[in-house]
Amino acid sequence: MPITQTRIVRIVVEGAVQGVGYRVFVSREAGRLQLDGWVRNRRDGSVETLVAGPSAVVEQFLIAARRGPRTAAVASHRIEEADEAALREGGGEHGFVVAGED
Repeated sequence: MPITQTRIVRIVVEGAVQGVGYRVFVSREAGRLQLDGWVRNRRDGSVETLVAGPSAVVEQFLIAARRGPRTAAVASHRIEEADEAALREGGGEHGFVVAGED
C-alpha cells in the first residue's frame, strides 16, 4: 500500500496488558484488517502498538485495541498520529511484527 495513502497511528495501552495475550490479539486484528505495523511490550508494563493503513480500517483496529482480548484489562489508552519513521522503527513497514520489549 503506498505510504502516502496511509494513516499511521500509535496506541499505548495500560493496565493488565502484558502476559495475557494482548500482543497476539492485536497482531491477529492487524492481520485480519491487512494493516502494517508492530506491537511491543514496554518496560513500564504498558503495550505500544503502531499501525498503518487506510483511515477507516485503522479506526476499526483502534476500537479492538482499546478493548483488547478478554484476558486483558485495559485501564487506559492514548492514541497519537505517527509517521513513517515510527513505522520503520519497529520493522513494520511491510506487514505486522510482534516485537519483544522496548
